Amino acid sequence: MKIGKSSEFVSSISTANADTIVVRGHDLCKELIGQLSLTEHFWLLITGKRPSAAQARVLDACLVSIAEHGLVPSVQAARMTYAAGPEAMQGAVAAGILGCGSVVLGTAENAGRYIVSILERAENGDLIAAAHAVSKDYRAKRMPFPGYGHPLHKDADPRAARLLAVAEEVGLSGTHAAAAKAGERAIFEITGKNLVLNVSGAIPAVLLDAQFPLTGLKGVPILARAASLVAHLVEEQTRPIGFLLSGAAEEAAGYEGPLPDGFKPESH
Repeated sequence: MKIGKSSEFVSSISTANADTIVVRGHDLCKELIGQLSLTEHFWLLITGKRPSAAQARVLDACLVSIAEHGLVPSVQAARMTYAAGPEAMQGAVAAGILGCGSVVLGTAENAGRYIVSILERAENGDLIAAAHAVSKDYRAKRMPFPGYGHPLHKDADPRAARLLAVAEEVGLSGTHAAAAKAGERAIFEITGKNLVLNVSGAIPAVLLDAQFPLTGLKGVPILARAASLVAHLVEEQTRPIGFLLSGAAEEAAGYEGPLPDGFKPESH
């Protein structure tokens, strides 16, 4: 019994024999190890092609921009999981990665689809009109504008500005970046709210202009955040705060359910 679409039972990513390991058509030991950076190798794995210097620089900038973000929920989950099971760092990293959803980290893919929708709706290159149309659709459906707005960086997200600048520097800024900017303007004109382009919106804008596939966008913040999670878990070994985070949550959350007769809450 098959579930999902039928396909040939093959893969084009890697193979090996006793003497040679092949990755995307390249001899791993002779052509890749020591010659490609991890960023370049990631691009090769995803697309099947080695990136140009400009493409690698844009991807590298995106990975650096989103890797570390403080004690966000995914990091807290990882550190608390590690505190409970320090013998399995992989489990703690997985706990953090499982928190990559539509609100945190997964926004880049959703923002990419928003940007692509603007380009698909643009007639005669009128990005502003297309951005208005797409944004009105989102608002009518009560959908959030992915990749726009930030609780701290209200006037401008410095990471977004820097990513757009890097794309300009290497000559890869194009229609997707322009559509992302048009979206920012349209959202303001429709809602009256200054929802600035944030880093999760800038990442798909510059990567799509660099010809990175839309379907691979979610993997970029996942890869980047995995590096940061490992850093937090290494720190957790010498400066543990996992149980402190757990305790703080218990202290902060009050109980409002029924109580048995005579129960007196523990005083803190």
